[in-house]
Amino acid sequence: MSIPVDRAPARSATRDLAQIAVFAALIVVLGLPGQISIGSAGVPITLQTLGVMLTGSLLGWRKGALSVLAVMIIGLALPVLAGGRTTLTSLAGPTAGFLIGWIPAVIVIGLLTAWFMPRYRLIPGLLINILGGIVVIYAFGVAGMLIRTELTLGGAVAANTVFLPGDLLKAVVTAIVAVQVHKARPGLIAPLRRQRVTSA
Repeated sequence: MSIPVDRAPARSATRDLAQIAVFAALIVVLGLPGQISIGSAGVPITLQTLGVMLTGSLLGWRKGALSVLAVMIIGLALPVLAGGRTTLTSLAGPTAGFLIGWIPAVIVIGLLTAWFMPRYRLIPGLLINILGGIVVIYAFGVAGMLIRTELTLGGAVAANTVFLPGDLLKAVVTAIVAVQVHKARPGLIAPLRRQRVTSA
């Protein structure tokens, strides 16, 4: 007599791993065009932060964080970061904080996106991407610049203002893509359960 085996957990785990791998590859591919450094601070313009925003918006915080970590781990051996840099090369430079900021950024984006599920909308999505993909990453990036350079807080902030238009465009593109994907694939991110606060 054969015993039925529930293959659903195995299929789910395989699907999750595939999604993590695909989005890690997306972040790497978005680094292939390279980077453009502007100003004396040497902060690079790269499309990889677009990949981070998309990963958090489409995979959620757990799988999103694993995708970003996968890129960083691969980067220990291969130059998969924009400009042909490895993870160690990036962490040794003045812009190390921007790379470190990817992890909290994808977590913030993933958690807030799940909060709005299953009704993900353009404007809330845009604001989420701005908070996680710009505010969080810039906060870590500026902190890293203060530690690694002679810049003052004002100087570090000013050095990054030139990148705001491009990053805002990335946030818009991510929100537009996420709206369409979540509409076509409802349930891609499980809604974050909202607990009602009841008075005793």
